[in-house]
Amino acid sequence: MEIVDKIVKRVSGALNWVAGAAVTFMMLLTVTDILLRAGGRPITGTFEVVSLLLGIVIAFGIPQVSLDRGHVNMDFLLDRLTARGRQIMNTLTRLACLILFAFIGGNLFNVAARFKAGGEVSATIQLPFYPIAYGVAICCLLECCLFAYEIAKIWRQDHA
Repeated sequence: MEIVDKIVKRVSGALNWVAGAAVTFMMLLTVTDILLRAGGRPITGTFEVVSLLLGIVIAFGIPQVSLDRGHVNMDFLLDRLTARGRQIMNTLTRLACLILFAFIGGNLFNVAARFKAGGEVSATIQLPFYPIAYGVAICCLLECCLFAYEIAKIWRQDHA
């Protein structure tokens, strides 16, 4: 289980680093565009690039947020349950999330394939959509693995 723990943490950390780099690039691009726009020379396609990067930021950041438990918890409800009840509730919520992310990831693979086959690109600078869709789909499926890992930890009594 320690090896799996290290792999999960490294992959989530690497994805989070990509999300952080994307946020930084979005910020620099936006500020640069604003400054150049004031001088009458805006950067073409800034809105498109920032929009696509936002997909990367959200998707690539999700595994680390889940690992850090940075999402909303209903502690007031869980605190009222027995230890066994908490175990079942935590399992059910993660199972529901696993199913949801599997559904989203699977559908995004189909969407990405259609984007690629159809040659879908952004309007101004012709950036293809399919790499972003594939990236988000992969992150969704990695999130499924994270939920399965957490379910295993819950039943091994290793869940905090």
